[in-house]
Amino acid sequence: MDSNRTLPSLYLSHGSPMTALEPREAGGFMQRLGPAIDSTFGRPTAVLALSAHSLAREPVLLAAPQHEAVYDFGGFPPELYALRYDAPGAPALAPRVAQLLSSAGLPVHRVEQGGLDHGIWTPLRYMYPAADVPVLPLAFPPDWSPARLLALGIALAPLAAQGVLVMGSGSLTHNLRMVFGGGTRPALGAPEIPESAAFRAWVHERAAAADLPALLDYRRAAPHAALMHPTDEHWLPWYPAHGAGGGDQPGLRLHHSLTFGCLAMDSYAFGAQAGRLAQALQATEPAPAPH
Repeated sequence: MDSNRTLPSLYLSHGSPMTALEPREAGGFMQRLGPAIDSTFGRPTAVLALSAHSLAREPVLLAAPQHEAVYDFGGFPPELYALRYDAPGAPALAPRVAQLLSSAGLPVHRVEQGGLDHGIWTPLRYMYPAADVPVLPLAFPPDWSPARLLALGIALAPLAAQGVLVMGSGSLTHNLRMVFGGGTRPALGAPEIPESAAFRAWVHERAAAADLPALLDYRRAAPHAALMHPTDEHWLPWYPAHGAGGGDQPGLRLHHSLTFGCLAMDSYAFGAQAGRLAQALQATEPAPAPH
């Protein structure tokens, strides 16, 4: 086994569905992310995706041979519903994933149905626009504790050495009532509110320190956790992504940006090879605009 080919796992913030039409800084990062993965580790054999928008009472593998984009949102411009992402499925990977979860004592189900929610197809549309990497969504239970979701990720860790990219997709902060709930919507580039800044800084510091006890207890330990995540399904993919990187490594922030002053678009990598991915991305960082 060539450890240099072992993929890091990812937690990506996909933000609002409008990210698919308005890439801004996060979309630009995702456009560089796919090529950086390919040049550093080789093209993934498949993506195992855990998204805040694909949830179930127990883990469920969507093992269809073919996927289409699911438009799991409403009230957005017609152009958004015209976007397509017809990626192949990865049914051949499903038995391996099921075996890993079962061996860890975790329940798992398989259905032959498909479909990629916008938390999956939005980042992948930027990372792999040709839709030529097979995708296996894994719906997860939003009522599982962070510790149990971390254990789910740890069970998936062997996939990294087999060329499978484990991708958790959510949003580092996600209080849409602050964006869409009555009154005037904040400007897309509005200054960051202090509560968002404090939460993002806490995650960055605790992840860099590999402080798992604090991260697992984020609801009590993190500043403004309930405000930044009134419900925590957009934060929870962090834990399987972290676990898939081994569970004991620091989380390395690959990107940080913001929309609407409170919707964080930060993304992280986990695992022993996360630093190599960060270096590859740094080499492609666009030069700052002149003042």
